[in-house]
Amino acid sequence: MIHSLVCPETVSRVSSVLNRNTRQFGKKHLFDQEEETCWNSDQLQIQFQGGFSSRQGHLEGSQRGEALRNIVVFYPKDDNSLQTFPVPPTEVDQLKVTFEDTTDLFGRVVIYHLRVLGRKAV
Repeated sequence: MIHSLVCPETVSRVSSVLNRNTRQFGKKHLFDQEEETCWNSDQLQIQFQGGFSSRQGHLEGSQRGEALRNIVVFYPKDDNSLQTFPVPPTEVDQLKVTFEDTTDLFGRVVIYHLRVLGRKAV
């Protein structure tokens, strides 16, 4: 069964938070699936705020402390739609998503939803 691979035990880090206001824009909002919150600055689903998106992204992963390796490069559209990107079958216990070539002049990225979907290994 395919479901979100982000759970309460998932550790996440972000490179920045708008105005350092973690209460309103902190990383906890990245995976809460609430329409009213956002994090600022088998599938990967992302919903950006139009005008504050990325033209290219990289998904990297590793397993058991190995070095990160590239899994997929993806090319989002600059709009408000929920976008889905296929990810090749890969077993990892650590993921890193990097957004590059931002559409905002100052390099800001606003994400309303980020989901990593797949199957958990048993």
